[in-house]
Amino acid sequence: MNATVRTLFFVRHGRTAWNAAGRYLGSSNIELDEVGREQAEYLGCWASGVAIDTIVSSPAVRAQATASTIGRRCGVKVDVDVRLRELDFGIAEGQTMAELRQREPDAVERFKSDPAAHSFPGGEAPGSAVDRIDAAVGDALDEGGERILFVCHNTLLRMYLCHRMGIALANYRRCFSEIDHRGYTELSHT
Repeated sequence: MNATVRTLFFVRHGRTAWNAAGRYLGSSNIELDEVGREQAEYLGCWASGVAIDTIVSSPAVRAQATASTIGRRCGVKVDVDVRLRELDFGIAEGQTMAELRQREPDAVERFKSDPAAHSFPGGEAPGSAVDRIDAAVGDALDEGGERILFVCHNTLLRMYLCHRMGIALANYRRCFSEIDHRGYTELSHT
């Protein structure tokens, strides 16, 4: 019996002013900036050439704007799944690493030593975030579609890739420094 191979694509939303400034952007709803809108158009052009049949987006405004642009280019309706939201960064939300080092140097050192075991105070546990994206991907696969595109976020995607590749979650920052706003990750699923 031949198993159907399906293709999963993962993209990060287009850039925001907070991304450009190096600010942690998790649960805040920040719009795409001009560069981010151009990046969404670029992703839409790319996606229209790879026959996407399903698009699932994070509920964040920046992700939905990116997904809507892609969906318009591909002629595909966008579904929203709250489980694709970015990690909640707690006290880091809206801050740069330099600002955090000044205000919370001990929290920064713990986080840098093992971001999976020491998320920022008030933030979401990385393992929980991986569980929810894994469930969202599983449900999208159950719904069907041969070529599924997920529009999500930098940290969530880096952690998910580590999870799928069997890399310890503590290493997500070392293995994947940042997901490009115009890049995509392609995985095959049987």
